[in-house]
Amino acid sequence: MIVRIMGEGQVELADSHFTELNKLDDELLAEMQSGDEEGFRRTLGALLEAVRRMGTPLPDDSLEPSELILPSPDASLEDVREMLSDDGLIPEV
Repeated sequence: MIVRIMGEGQVELADSHFTELNKLDDELLAEMQSGDEEGFRRTLGALLEAVRRMGTPLPDDSLEPSELILPSPDASLEDVREMLSDDGLIPEV
């Protein structure tokens, strides 16, 4: 799956990594619902770092369609709330 982190670029992720990413996504969703800004910041950073660590970066000049778009590390709780679906940021794979 091709994933874009806003403001950073794209990475390709194997479907096998989505179990771990969905756990972080569930944490992020719970923190957003409770208004836990500190937890939200920490978990968003962990989620994006996991995507960077597990993904293979695509070249900067690559124009692949992104199947998943994640917020930038400095996105606000409100910005991310607008990006959510019923399942969070990351769909069940």
